[in-house]
Amino acid sequence: MLVEIYSDVICPWCFIGKRRLERAQAMRPDARMEIRWRTFQLNPWMPAEGMSRAEYLTAKFGSADARRVYENIHRIGQGEGIDFAFERIDRTPSTIDAHRLIRWSAAEGGSTAQNALVEALYRAYFMEALDLGRHEVLLDAADSVGVDREAARRFLASDEDRATVRSEDATARQMGIQGVPCFIVDKRYAVSGAQEPEYFMPLFDLAANFTPAAGG
Repeated sequence: MLVEIYSDVICPWCFIGKRRLERAQAMRPDARMEIRWRTFQLNPWMPAEGMSRAEYLTAKFGSADARRVYENIHRIGQGEGIDFAFERIDRTPSTIDAHRLIRWSAAEGGSTAQNALVEALYRAYFMEALDLGRHEVLLDAADSVGVDREAARRFLASDEDRATVRSEDATARQMGIQGVPCFIVDKRYAVSGAQEPEYFMPLFDLAANFTPAAGG
């Protein structure tokens, strides 16, 4: 069963969604699932150097509204074992290089390496308040999960996959994806949002029992 996850590494609901998908997987231990992470940029317009998080949140929510929104997310995150450190995050980064590295890691180490890297990037940003726009932060995350640091450094220094990542983001929007996380199961069934694990069960059943039409 293929589960493609459109997400962004600065999306707190995507981190929560990852945890809930993992709980859904635990509820179906016999189901063989391949996880692939796909690009969606919350802020494709973000400059390469990123911007002040305070400025970003004020522009997006207004300061009072942002506080209420993130207090709620923090509470929900704690229920999934995530201790969001929103108050320590100084900058909102461009995530294009993070997405490039995620894509590259799958080619280098398969879906297991890719999934481990995504987890490391979520932790770096949301729990350690590190700037994912900095290559050294990305390389530390790669190194922490066994991805070759120097190979990753050479990759990030190039422009490889930059256009591919932007194209994948554009394709997601053409598919009708307007927010993340979005989970596509076997390219047929979709779950939008950080749904509770039980929400995945009918889709897993549909995928497991799907029979192609005759002649199809």
